[in-house]
Amino acid sequence: MDWETVLLYALGILLVLIGLGLSIGLHELGHLWPAKRFGVYVSKYMIGFGPTLWSRKRGETEYGIKLIPLGGYVAMAGMYPPRHEGDPMRDSTTSFFDTVVQEAGPDEDPRRAFYRLPIWKRIVIMLGGPFMNLVIAVVAYAIVLCGFGIPQITNVVGGVATCIVPPGEERTECAPGDATAPAVAAGIQPGDRIVAIDGTATTEWLDVSEAIRAHPAQSIALTVERGGERVELTATPLLAQNYALDADGNAILGADGEYELVDVGVLGINPGTESVRQPVTAVLPAVGENIAQVFQAIISLPQRVWELGVSTFGGGERDPDSLVSVVGIGRLAGEITSLETASVADRAASIIGMIGALNVALFLFNLIPLIPLDGGHVAGALWEGLRRWFARLRGRKDPGPIDIQKLAPLTMVVTFLLLGLGVFVILADIVNPISLF
Repeated sequence: MDWETVLLYALGILLVLIGLGLSIGLHELGHLWPAKRFGVYVSKYMIGFGPTLWSRKRGETEYGIKLIPLGGYVAMAGMYPPRHEGDPMRDSTTSFFDTVVQEAGPDEDPRRAFYRLPIWKRIVIMLGGPFMNLVIAVVAYAIVLCGFGIPQITNVVGGVATCIVPPGEERTECAPGDATAPAVAAGIQPGDRIVAIDGTATTEWLDVSEAIRAHPAQSIALTVERGGERVELTATPLLAQNYALDADGNAILGADGEYELVDVGVLGINPGTESVRQPVTAVLPAVGENIAQVFQAIISLPQRVWELGVSTFGGGERDPDSLVSVVGIGRLAGEITSLETASVADRAASIIGMIGALNVALFLFNLIPLIPLDGGHVAGALWEGLRRWFARLRGRKDPGPIDIQKLAPLTMVVTFLLLGLGVFVILADIVNPISLF
């Protein structure tokens, strides 16, 4: 591995870390902005954990960056109500680990406590973070789909064979007796875009293949675009036998269990792919499909953990769709940026798409209804609202805010399980990493 490859590999890791840092920062900004708009006292806005690398106080809030860029938090006054009347406010943060729990400071006004807000405002604040992750994912997918495009088979010639291999044979080299491919004699070259056959326009590869198959041993006129110019060619597809296809392009299986063969025309060309920009309407369905995939992965988490353990310690091949940690994501990004055969645009699109998928995962993860995740605060606010509604319905006294921090023991168990899972997946990414190429 030369120095250029090493630098490109490191660049991929750096880009993912920057994307992760921006995602975390914008997630916490999603909490910060509505909290300040609703008058909550916010003492800190931090990206990362550990020792502080840089910070500056503006107004009542300290903004800073910490050493370990694997999370962030916004510290708000009174995220949990006092345990007893007259007790000081219990400040907390939006961090999953909730490591920065502060006592009420001299600048804090109890009337600006988070728990005193109306329920709908608390929900807006806590959903602001996941919402920002969803916005980032949508923007990333829009850049990839509408800006770069996605690889699709088109009417461009990807390869020209030197001979025609009989159907059913998987060899890639010519053998004595194989017929010479008519495409060679016709002068067709890789990269040619076939825009018309016998005067009929062809806009996709299906048009090209159907026209060729329908003219065995018959001369056809090809109009191709090559180097910005149109070139007229003449070719005679070879009469050969190939699989009969149904309306969906699938091979037809006969009653005898063998695939049916028909006489078709063959030129000996293969389709190529090119990046095709998608309409804006394709963005949300793509994000929705990714959300469904991540949700399914969460539902089937025990099975995926088992399969990952088997492949890691049993010497099996790692499933590219298996669980992956930040370490694995960094390695994949390094592979992408150091791939010399891919264009700069393709590599950039892959990195941006990876960041988009990462934000989809962060969006769903933070909606899990466990404290101190955002979903846990939302669930607590909804339960408090439901309890108050029932109290009013029965003409009883307002029961007041609920202390969702009482669920801390359950949260600690889940936290340790998730930490254990994270360590296990990191180990798998080191011992048996996913490789794209």
